[in-house]
Amino acid sequence: MTPLEFSALGTRVVWLVFALGILFGATAQRTHFCTMGALTDIVYMGNWNRMRQWLLAMAVAIIGTTLLAASGSIDPAKSLYTTARLNWLSHLVGGACFGFGMVLASGCGNKTLVRIGAGNLKSLIVFIAVGLSAFMTLKGILAVPRTVLLDSQFLTLATRQDLPSIAAGIGASLPLLQLSIGGAVALALMVFVFAGREFRAREAIVVNVWAGLAVGAIIVAAWFVSGSIGHVAEDPNTLQEAFVTTNSGRMESFSFVAPFAYTLDLLMMWTDVSKAVSFGIAASLGVVAGSFLVAIATGAFKWEGFGNVEDVGNHLGGAVLMGFGGITALGCTIGQGLAGISMLSLGSILTLGGIISGAVVATRYQLWRIDATG
Repeated sequence: MTPLEFSALGTRVVWLVFALGILFGATAQRTHFCTMGALTDIVYMGNWNRMRQWLLAMAVAIIGTTLLAASGSIDPAKSLYTTARLNWLSHLVGGACFGFGMVLASGCGNKTLVRIGAGNLKSLIVFIAVGLSAFMTLKGILAVPRTVLLDSQFLTLATRQDLPSIAAGIGASLPLLQLSIGGAVALALMVFVFAGREFRAREAIVVNVWAGLAVGAIIVAAWFVSGSIGHVAEDPNTLQEAFVTTNSGRMESFSFVAPFAYTLDLLMMWTDVSKAVSFGIAASLGVVAGSFLVAIATGAFKWEGFGNVEDVGNHLGGAVLMGFGGITALGCTIGQGLAGISMLSLGSILTLGGIISGAVVATRYQLWRIDATG
């Protein structure tokens, strides 16, 4: 592959993931797909509909990613989520910080982008604050507690941390374990999802099923774009294996914390020729564009700002926690909760538990604040 062909491949990958981002944003805007909303619906109203949307997306992502891996189309070993090093404390603490923060900030990274597309200026401020916090956690002052206190506590496993690799010690082939474990987990999730009467109600089932199927399929498609189409055995510039346009240098799917930092970095260093639109940036911009198109088409676009000083404080504090937590835990509700889980990663499971715990605590805190202020 020549340098010119390599550059053209990067452009192709960016446009493909931008298109997937548009579909993601349009789906989330139209169906109200939202992880934070799913959790608060359960705590406030006992309603599991949006949680079942998320779990259906998880099942679809697991099935599709498992098939890609078993067929050899992608290699799970080349992702961030399957390394032998398990930063267990970072996953738990980072996940909890992110979960608490997303409730204060009125949504996770994905929801922030969707709300920006629909005219929410509060979410634009959250986007900037998350990006700054994420950058400080990657390379700035917040990287110190992350690396010294959290990342220093880890386990080095004998295998990769995805469940099929851990189970490979019994002697079965890895592709067989990928199919059997992935299939069993996805089946269990789907049984739970479709057991819900409200989820299956005639007036809701089309929206609910579409939300889960579309979001899950987009996660899988992103893995294929990054791990197959965008994979080259030898970068003509470095003569090493490469996944074009990814900031991590590894195979990526959708995740919405680090890309906020990379977007701000690109905008501030626009004339630096070493900076370019990456996989994560293109996905983020696509989500905003998709949400904007649907919001305009349905009349849902509306400018919205902060209500009072406490509202500002909650959103800024939540954004800082999201930026720190998302980088520390290596992902968000989409990055770890769907993309990482689709790899059956143990670290993603720990992060997901932390996110849910943090979000529930934050929701209880908000209920207490409402009661306390009368």
